[in-house]
Amino acid sequence: MFTQDFSAVGGSLGWSALIAVIPILYFIWALMFKKMKGYIAGITTLLVALVLAVVAFKMPVGTAVMAASQGAMYGIIPIGWIIVTSVFLYNVTVRTGQFDIIRYSVLSITADRRVQALLVAFSFGAFLEGAAGFGAPVAISAALLVGLGFNPLYAAGLCMIANTAPVAFGAIGIPITAMEGPTGIPALEISKMVGRQLPFLSVCIPFLLVWIMVGWKKTIEVLPAILVSGITFAVTQYLSSNFLGPELPDVLSALVSLLALAIFMKFWTPKEIYRFADEKLNVEDQVNQYYSGGQIFKAWSPFIILTAFISLWGIPTIKSALIGHYEGTNVVLSWINQLGSWLTFTPAVPFVNNQIIDGMTNAPIAAVYKIEILGAAGTAIFLAAIVTKFIFNVSWKNWWSILGQTANEIKFPLLTICAVVAYAYVVNAAGMTTTLGLILAKTGVLFPFFSPVLGWIGVFITGSDTSANVLFAKLQQVTATSVGMDPVLALAANSSGGVTGKMISPQSIAVAAAAVGLMGREAELLRFTIKYSIILLLAICILTFLQSNVLSFMIP
Repeated sequence: MFTQDFSAVGGSLGWSALIAVIPILYFIWALMFKKMKGYIAGITTLLVALVLAVVAFKMPVGTAVMAASQGAMYGIIPIGWIIVTSVFLYNVTVRTGQFDIIRYSVLSITADRRVQALLVAFSFGAFLEGAAGFGAPVAISAALLVGLGFNPLYAAGLCMIANTAPVAFGAIGIPITAMEGPTGIPALEISKMVGRQLPFLSVCIPFLLVWIMVGWKKTIEVLPAILVSGITFAVTQYLSSNFLGPELPDVLSALVSLLALAIFMKFWTPKEIYRFADEKLNVEDQVNQYYSGGQIFKAWSPFIILTAFISLWGIPTIKSALIGHYEGTNVVLSWINQLGSWLTFTPAVPFVNNQIIDGMTNAPIAAVYKIEILGAAGTAIFLAAIVTKFIFNVSWKNWWSILGQTANEIKFPLLTICAVVAYAYVVNAAGMTTTLGLILAKTGVLFPFFSPVLGWIGVFITGSDTSANVLFAKLQQVTATSVGMDPVLALAANSSGGVTGKMISPQSIAVAAAAVGLMGREAELLRFTIKYSIILLLAICILTFLQSNVLSFMIP
């Protein structure tokens, strides 16, 4: 048995926190300054975490190693599986020539690269986040931008920053609903509070995306389109989160902003169509009329089917059947439930399952390898790829060949993902992440300002707003109550602060790099996003502090 000790180093919480932060600092140093390749940085960060967990936090070697194996398995399913299938589906459209038609269909709305970024990275990416989450939004939207002609680094970076707006309500609201269990606070109340924070960011993200691309002057040229995109998204996000709950804000906000901007572009065009410096406005860019509506629909069908599948996979009742947990009487769902039970495996993790005592609750922590083959979002994408094979009339030989080439292309990013998720599981099991949270909880009256930082750290380490919310929800609630802060605000701050950490999470960087072919250049992605992550985090910190002390009328 191993009991988490948050003051393991010299009996001091401060010294323990200082040791716990070393893997984070090492990873940033390895990528940004040493410029290691992503998989090398990931593996060495995992080794650093393992050594510190065993030596400083007194974790048994076997427990630490098996905790890493649990994380590595999660890196394969569901995360790695999503990346393989997402890139595979995109590659099928490219190899069959259908992506050329997709490209022209986007140009029919606008040939302006700035507005294309708003449509694909911001709105379409947010829709995918709301339906699927777990890396699929960045992988698919970034690949689409690259296909349209965007520089891979900018495509990945812009999609990661755009993903800030929808993350808190991703995957049908799981990050919010996950906090209800450990805290007892209704998910709707947390949803309302998040919906009174994130819209302030959401309305600014489109402006930030375009400004990063082209600078101030050329951003002002498309300000009307930016306002349409940001305001419609933010208003819908506020209304849906406050009056419908946490399940639909992303899907509704994305659809409203996407349709509003597409319609707006039918009546307004910028004075000058912006193109990248190394491209020309070719005559062929204007030949969209050569493609019929049927041809355009066929070209987009893989992503329409993808959307349908991942939306189905996100419905709670269907999700339960896909993992063998359905208890209803519907014949079809019962059949799916049987298949799902055969394809779901949850073996206990040796030396970890119920062998670690939570230092906060003194309860043993369950640990299983969560292998949901049918229930994984990647399986929904894979099924979409199978349907696409028949729509595009691709032979099985070519189809399997493209799949094999895709897997070979992203083998190193997959190794990176497994390593960084393994690192996250090790530091969580050792109590190192909670140690960092506890040191921030010591900030007293300044805790409302630092409350979002807990979520930021949690998402940086785990790569998931859901995981960060589960990890720190109870700590946020207890600390907030002790310092006179509204617990609902603290929980919302954890989620809102967490979304700003998504763009620099090692896991997210590995996913984005894999999607656009930037293997070995993860350091460039981190340098691209880190300053914006800190700026947006600071904005949430200030807003939370004001809502706690001055703008308390905003708290539901």
